[in-house]
Amino acid sequence: FCSFAASFCAPSSPPLGSMLAHGRVLAVAARHVGRATPLLATRAVAPSVRAVAPLAPRAFGSAAAEKVAKTLETEIKHEEEQYEQAKEIKAFLKKSDFKFVDTEGDVNIALEREVGGKVVRIEWQLTSPFNADADAEGGEEHLDERATDFCCLRVEEKSSGAGVMFYCSTQTDEDHRYVIGNVKAYSSAAEKDSASGYNGPEFEDVDEKLQEAFDEYLAEVGMNNEVCDFIDAVALDKEQREYLRWLKTVKSLLSA
Repeated sequence: FCSFAASFCAPSSPPLGSMLAHGRVLAVAARHVGRATPLLATRAVAPSVRAVAPLAPRAFGSAAAEKVAKTLETEIKHEEEQYEQAKEIKAFLKKSDFKFVDTEGDVNIALEREVGGKVVRIEWQLTSPFNADADAEGGEEHLDERATDFCCLRVEEKSSGAGVMFYCSTQTDEDHRYVIGNVKAYSSAAEKDSASGYNGPEFEDVDEKLQEAFDEYLAEVGMNNEVCDFIDAVALDKEQREYLRWLKTVKSLLSA
């Protein structure tokens, strides 16, 4: 009976070795399941990091940047071959009492001198060689009719900073190469720089005798047709020089 019972009960209770083996399988499976989540998370994030990181160091080393640099090199060569400073610029500076003030990278230009204890300063800016009005009216024959606005011709006391400022522009008239817009007077540097300061009357509105007297005074401090020729020539020359400098600066940046 016992042997019969033993043979009858054996199938329902697996051997101890089988149970241990089965337990190891379950344990391995459990460990695998426990690790599945972090492994999947790590693999999901890694590709996005690898895709973005290499872009930053190659910002200026791209094929597009190289193409721009080569085009700039061609333009620089063309501009250097075409550039020639106007003869009246050197001729004026050789014989003039004015000191020429020109800083690389600055659009402002000036002539400066001292007369009778006062500082005379003429200021203006570079001018584009392209004249929209001239192009609309027929092109190059109007280029000689260009006018240059010069912010001011001012005469100041060295000690107090008081002075008078003439807002002017050049014109093509052969007898009188400049016109005066306003005449501003100020008693100090603070008043000169005040945004709400009085800019003076329109020059054409003052008495004609006063206009003539002012013209004579400006001629006395050095304002004449030769100065106007110099102003117009330098306004264009300065623009060409700054444009060439700009080309070289951009090329140097993109070639790095």
